[in-house]
Amino acid sequence: MSELLTIKEASDWATEHIGREVTTSNISYLIQYGRVRKINDNGTTQIKKQDLLNYYGSHNSKRELSWKKQLGDDLNWALSFDQYREAETTKHVHRLHPYKGKFIPQLVEYFLDDHIDDFKKEIYFQKSDIVLDPFSGSGTTMVQANELGMNAIGIDVSAFNALIGNCKVDKYDLKLLKEETNRITKQLEKFLADRKTTEFENRLLEELNIFNNKYFPVPEFKYKVRIGEIDDLIYGEEKEKEFLPIFDQLIEEYHIKLRQEKGDKSFLDKWYLQTIREEIDFVFNLIKEIKDLKTKKIVSVILSRTIRSCRATTHSDLATLIDPITSTYYCKKHGKICKPLFSIEKWWKSYVKDTIKRLAEFDKLRTSTFQYCLTGDSRKIDIDASLKKINPEFEKQLQEKKIKGIFSSPPYVGLIDYHEQHAYAYDLFGFERRDELEIGPLYKGKGKAAKESYVEGIANVLNNCKRFLVEDYDIFLVANDRNNLYPQIAEKAGMKIVNQFKRPVLNRTEKDKNAYSEIIFHLKRK
Repeated sequence: MSELLTIKEASDWATEHIGREVTTSNISYLIQYGRVRKINDNGTTQIKKQDLLNYYGSHNSKRELSWKKQLGDDLNWALSFDQYREAETTKHVHRLHPYKGKFIPQLVEYFLDDHIDDFKKEIYFQKSDIVLDPFSGSGTTMVQANELGMNAIGIDVSAFNALIGNCKVDKYDLKLLKEETNRITKQLEKFLADRKTTEFENRLLEELNIFNNKYFPVPEFKYKVRIGEIDDLIYGEEKEKEFLPIFDQLIEEYHIKLRQEKGDKSFLDKWYLQTIREEIDFVFNLIKEIKDLKTKKIVSVILSRTIRSCRATTHSDLATLIDPITSTYYCKKHGKICKPLFSIEKWWKSYVKDTIKRLAEFDKLRTSTFQYCLTGDSRKIDIDASLKKINPEFEKQLQEKKIKGIFSSPPYVGLIDYHEQHAYAYDLFGFERRDELEIGPLYKGKGKAAKESYVEGIANVLNNCKRFLVEDYDIFLVANDRNNLYPQIAEKAGMKIVNQFKRPVLNRTEKDKNAYSEIIFHLKRK
């Protein structure tokens, strides 16, 4: 019989085997999701060492060699930052709100900080320098500049992106924030007490637990799916239909209204159940009562994060919405029958607690430097004039010192519609959408015209921004340039590419495990 290990022994063995920390939680995850088989021995959970060898041998240990074979030996594995756990790549305020396409903070730190190594042979930025990110997105560059004692300016065409970034770097009265969120939570609880939603959902969960324990036992079911003993899609569809009458009966008993009467006029109308929509509107009206502007903004971001998690969709389709879901369904991700959400209460409470914790963590690291994201078109915006309205004192410093350089991740050609990914927030807050000003959006495709427009757009951004840079600037742009567009962009911007850092991008999405890399282009004045 193969050697058996406890979860703690498996954690220690795996840590030594792959050369980086594997926690007991990581091992429990492998068991829960059927990656390795659970063996019970006198009440103690054990696993076979051979199962771990099989898993790590195929999944991790050979990955670097495999990826270099596919992507080239110039792949800089040190820039994969695979030694960091997710909690570190999403540290403190970086996870205040979901955002597609953002880079991890360690990548920004690598180029902004004062270390040198075999690949980064010189220091490009110093404390108190001013860094620019003309595609600010969720504000990662601004946050890391703050940590490193640098000033930073962001620019984004999306008003909601600017809100997220500015909320991350703002300083709050955490006592006031707790008071306001507690007030709203108590009012929400009272609101729910007058309805039957909570009672209905508790009854539904009880029925689902009974049903799932019977037909989708953990972890046996997932293990049988993994070894091909069960076709989960066929089996899942069969059990989905079997549970539906129980769901319908509870809906009728508690008079739960599923679809909104408004139809599909807006994102909020289409993608939220009626019970959820009522709670969203109720909380939003309470947020409007907050007098302190900073507190009102960060609580608005908490609500936005909450409602993003409460869309009427399956767990597998959270990243790319397909069809609204209004009943229980077989969930391939969790290997059981799941349900849509009928209340925001759980997520609201969770995100309130998480946000306050993350803001407090960042407070311990923040420096007394200036960061702000401007809302505007980076191809045309006058950074000096715009900052003069926000902070005249810092604008004087900008005129005297100028911006040392850029660290940014421009949009990719035909990959993301940046306004649409937060359509719920635009509907709720009433922000003006400026989709037509996005560079390389998904809706314009990846054809010849789209690529030409993209080259022109990025070059125009660089030409506009370099007016505000020092003479000997350093620009770092993160891109997957599979179309070889950046040499053209550099030429049009009067710049030269002096170096390229090719890095593997790990764990992009749950559905895409293929080898993938991106280039950090280092540009200077021509």
